Amino acid sequence: MPFDGLRVISFESRRATEMAELIRRNGGDPFVAPSMREAPLESNEEAFAFAERLFRGDFDLIILLTGVGTRALANVIDARYGAGRFAQALGQITIAARGPKPLAVLREMAIQPALVAPEPNTWREIVDIVKPRPERRIAVQEYGRPPKELLDALRAFPAQVTTVRVYQWDLPLDTARLREAAHRIARGEADVALFTTSIQISHLLKIAAEEGVEDDVKRGLASMIIASVGPTTTESLEEHGIKPDFEPTHPKMGFLVKETGDHAAAILARKRGVGSGEIG
Repeated sequence: MPFDGLRVISFESRRATEMAELIRRNGGDPFVAPSMREAPLESNEEAFAFAERLFRGDFDLIILLTGVGTRALANVIDARYGAGRFAQALGQITIAARGPKPLAVLREMAIQPALVAPEPNTWREIVDIVKPRPERRIAVQEYGRPPKELLDALRAFPAQVTTVRVYQWDLPLDTARLREAAHRIARGEADVALFTTSIQISHLLKIAAEEGVEDDVKRGLASMIIASVGPTTTESLEEHGIKPDFEPTHPKMGFLVKETGDHAAAILARKRGVGSGEIG
């Protein structure tokens, strides 16, 4: 069986139960430590100011980065201006979606975007599909942390770029499991770490620092398999000095778990310098 009993830590939040079952089904011993929650901003004034500009026709193109953010923006705007108002305004401009999640939300609103970024759905694919377009007054729906690389690339076109966000990533209200995960890694009591979004590593290291074990966690991670769901998450890990050992063929949770399990023995043998039969 792929993981063959390896101790697998995941930081998945929204799909924590599903993640634990996937790990178990692939032979791993799961410990899922939710690391984040989507918290509405205290004020939606930024979204309302954006809506007024959208209605005035100040934008030629909007880039929608996440399904959650797209739905939240629609809900905020429709709550003040009337049901369907956001969809109506989107119908007047070019829409670019960063992949299947915002695309699914747009389809719920009976909207077909002109542009959809292909896998692996990073900022680079967005730039590639937008660059040939004539539109240069661009709005970008943010997704928790500002997508600096994307914004810099758009402004270099040059383009006039406006960002709007309606939620941000916060730590979970209960951080007990995340703290336990940090200590397990610090003590060397884990073999695999699965990262499915960029913010997870920031929150893990923040909690580790609060617990006084940040350096131990980094050392622990260096001897574990670090699996990243895709390039965007990989970039975030590397920004923290952590080099992932594995990315799946598709940036999806199921592929991440199964394919990491398939390669786990070989990766650990290489990293820990032991024969695959001695791992465990």
